[in-house]
Amino acid sequence: MQRSGEFGRTRERGQRLVRSGLILNWRSREEAAHSRLGVVTSRKVGGAVIRSRARRMVREAFRRLQPGIQPPCDVVVVVRPSLKRLGGGEVQRQLAKALSAAHILVGGS
Repeated sequence: MQRSGEFGRTRERGQRLVRSGLILNWRSREEAAHSRLGVVTSRKVGGAVIRSRARRMVREAFRRLQPGIQPPCDVVVVVRPSLKRLGGGEVQRQLAKALSAAHILVGGS
């Protein structure tokens, strides 16, 4: 997801789940072939390098979990400052737990 309208629709019309390291917003897209991801990192997370690293880790975690996401969804992840201290494997576990709690991750990869 790249357009602000897509982010806005997902946040306004979708569902929301708050976890310690991230906030998950999602909206089902039954007609779509695959899920899409948008990542939001505010300046509270850190400088540009830290924010970019956090976005890359979330995107990679989502890429690995994407085959198990059913039905296809638009997902917006808002990175919270506590996530920047975690490594890539822990970010994937946090995202998997959030997606499982949202009942959109099948199999819990």
